[in-house]
Amino acid sequence: MEEYEKNIIPGIEAIYGSFTPLEKTIADFFIHNNGAKTDLSSKSISKKLFVSEASLSRFAKKCGYKGYREFIFCYKQSGSRIDSQPASNNIKLVFNSYQELLNKSYSLIDEAQIGRIVKILTEKKRIYVYGKGSSGTAGTEMKLRFMRIGVNIEAITDEHIMKMNSVLLDEDCGVIGISVSGRTEVVIDSLSAAKKCGAAVVLMTSHKEKKFEKFCDEVMLFAVKENLERGKDISPQFPILVMVDMLYSRMLRSEDFRRRETLHDYTMEALDER
Repeated sequence: MEEYEKNIIPGIEAIYGSFTPLEKTIADFFIHNNGAKTDLSSKSISKKLFVSEASLSRFAKKCGYKGYREFIFCYKQSGSRIDSQPASNNIKLVFNSYQELLNKSYSLIDEAQIGRIVKILTEKKRIYVYGKGSSGTAGTEMKLRFMRIGVNIEAITDEHIMKMNSVLLDEDCGVIGISVSGRTEVVIDSLSAAKKCGAAVVLMTSHKEKKFEKFCDEVMLFAVKENLERGKDISPQFPILVMVDMLYSRMLRSEDFRRRETLHDYTMEALDER
């Protein structure tokens, strides 16, 4: 796998909120320059952005550099893979794991299936997400995200409530079970019970088995890596959340996307109220 590239842009973005309006103008230029070949001398940039050279120097110092010259030197080095302190093997292992799972996730994406699952999320009056442990945590995150765009959704992580809920469902409900291994007994059994009650059933898992076809309308596969369910290198939630993001993104762009975007804005405003 290729070496990762060092870039100073994240550092600029991290302190963006502390910039003055003038400094934000300078920051926006460097953040969105996209590596275009431009004369980056202080004289050229000051004319281009209608700021003084002294403002460029103050901006550079606020970013943690001695002056504009040092800032530009580091900016030009961004993406060159020149790093005086190479990442340790364990750091690379984590990044490589994420990259591997992203590549696998891309290979597993089934856009037609995403559309079908979004239809369930859209048309069913109530959606329940089942999961234990890290899968339950991912389910809770899914609940919080989809609530913001108007989905009547609940996450259930307690196995006793899961069992009771599954026999109280009907055809107006949709159930999404999350299990990395596909062997979380309470989740699988609860999905089977939900199907018998007429609910639409979706299983998100990394292991596909023939028996799932008996009670699942959709089996959505996410990427897997050896010992992923144990969280050995990275959180097992990561590949789950990648797929959740795919569903969320597709739903925002569905036929009623304007209504959902409005709901999202309203919920975010409600969260911001003090």
